[in-house]
Amino acid sequence: MGEEVDAQEFSRADRTRHREKVRRNLDVFARMLREERFDTDDPMTGLEVELNLVDEAGDPALKNAEALEAIASPDFQTELGQFNIEINGAPAKIRDGGLTTFEESLRRSLNDAEQKSAEIGAHMVMIGILPTLAEGHMGLDSLSANPRYKLLSEQILNARGEDITIAIDGTERLRTTADSIVPEAACTSTQFHVQTSPDQFAAYWNASQAIAAVQVAVAANSPYLLGKELWRETRIPLFEQATDTRSEELKAQGVRPRVWFGERWITSVFDLFEENVRYFPALLPVSDDEDPLEVLEAGGTPKLAELRLHNGTIYRWNRPVYDVAGGVPHLRVENRLLAAGPTVADTIANAAFYFGLVRALVESERPLWSQMSFSAAEENFHVAARQGIDAHIYWPGVGQVRATELVLRRLLPMAREGLASWGASQEESDRLLGIIEQRCLLSTNGAEWFVQRVQAEGNRDRYDALRASLLDYRERMHTNEPAHTWD
Repeated sequence: MGEEVDAQEFSRADRTRHREKVRRNLDVFARMLREERFDTDDPMTGLEVELNLVDEAGDPALKNAEALEAIASPDFQTELGQFNIEINGAPAKIRDGGLTTFEESLRRSLNDAEQKSAEIGAHMVMIGILPTLAEGHMGLDSLSANPRYKLLSEQILNARGEDITIAIDGTERLRTTADSIVPEAACTSTQFHVQTSPDQFAAYWNASQAIAAVQVAVAANSPYLLGKELWRETRIPLFEQATDTRSEELKAQGVRPRVWFGERWITSVFDLFEENVRYFPALLPVSDDEDPLEVLEAGGTPKLAELRLHNGTIYRWNRPVYDVAGGVPHLRVENRLLAAGPTVADTIANAAFYFGLVRALVESERPLWSQMSFSAAEENFHVAARQGIDAHIYWPGVGQVRATELVLRRLLPMAREGLASWGASQEESDRLLGIIEQRCLLSTNGAEWFVQRVQAEGNRDRYDALRASLLDYRERMHTNEPAHTWD
């Protein structure tokens, strides 16, 4: 969830000071780009997974503090809701067997965490939206104890000036309101990080935007919210609405949303940070004592704390990240549009597909994003979120095509080429991309399996059917057999 902050009130002077500091950060960031201050020698990749906690019956377990105490690992951290935690994988190089390292580490960590948290009645589930969440879980008392979350909720609601409205029309129809950002906690994701040089950042970000729809289509895993079957990746509209600071009037005026696909292809990482500063007021105007220019001119690396905190409250589906490791700054694209799960094997297959495909697109002679409009990429994204594995999307040179056919005929070969460029072994590439291939051939992913499993419960009460299906899902998740193999 970003930088930690203490609970506090913000004055008008705080906001003025923070705005000035963010703009100073941005100026220093621009100078660092000009002076090539960034670590670009040996790019790393990374992985984060957000998890849900459930009790023995399959209902949400509001026990993340107790679970984290039981797990006692720095790899696990708190998340927005008391029914959430997050695991952060150590960065790795793909050429050094990084994908297998991610897989083994994630499986080992989850197994250990499950064993420990089960003792306090909390079980791990990797799924985009916990299907058994009910209206009673959407209140402020479900927020984690970290002061940042309550403060962020207050600031979003204050900026909006009214309760949050959730309105999603899918297979069924949902209308509800919330007096906090707890609905955001319902959205649990997998996040892939790819480090890149400033020169190549725009290409990696543009490529990530262009393939967002394909990623969502083949990996959708969020078909239910508050007892309703909605989109195959309901996380997308839910997250867009749950953190929306705009009133209806501001929406009508064209004010940009904080959960944002964007509106154009970029030419530099600076474009994204500059847009964030220009378009969005601060939600958490906390100012640091560091003078970034003094630090830079003294030969140090500025933290750019205000710019990073501000960036963390603007939820691009592909987010730019400035970070410092070992005293050296670097840049990453954070790909944050996929749901968690269903299994570790599925998660790493999704990672292989993403890392391979973006690398191939970046290295292609004619950039894909020069052949399609940005609005087409955005429309594709929402179509894929709604329809999942059955989505038909637009692709340059092909026109409207079923996403699975596009993946099988064009994109999997490209992903294999990209993984080879990263230095992945053919065996590793074939095994992981084979999972994506089978999903497409069988038209089955996590969302499809879950909907069919609930339907198999017949006319049973919806929440009883969801509980039974989720318990079955959780058991299968721990076998680590990919979802396309589930009966």
